[in-house]
Amino acid sequence: MVPPGSPDLSPRRPTSVLFVCSMNAVRSPMAAAIASSLFPGQIYVRSAGVRQGVRDPFVDSVMEEVGMDTSRHQPKTLEDLDESGFDLVITLAPEAHHAALELTRTDAVDVEYWPTMDPTLATGSRSQILDAYRGIRDQLMQRIKKRLAWTPPVSG
Repeated sequence: MVPPGSPDLSPRRPTSVLFVCSMNAVRSPMAAAIASSLFPGQIYVRSAGVRQGVRDPFVDSVMEEVGMDTSRHQPKTLEDLDESGFDLVITLAPEAHHAALELTRTDAVDVEYWPTMDPTLATGSRSQILDAYRGIRDQLMQRIKKRLAWTPPVSG
């Protein structure tokens, strides 16, 4: 509780969020799908990459496990975005952070860096690789819930 007259320093929930990673094929589309699912009609969510990537079928598999459909996602670059004026840009890779800072240097926008492992670097069996993707999905889910102040819907 903030005492009366004190400034509220807690981050406000943004109305629009852009998730950025290297190629908009794994981390940023996962994050965008999670945020869209948790905040339907409440937060405008998009994702992009620094470079053009290609769709990753492991993403569709692990997102489907939690009831989220990413099958229509088409990777796009920051230059491909038609919109601007996001309240918050969340970057998930070092090069994405540098690009976002450069892109938004004249805008009043918060840019946050969330270091996130690239699960495409995982090796081993299909099961081990899927576990790496699940780990990133679950990490993003928890971080998004916390940062965007998600509360479970009231059942009734």
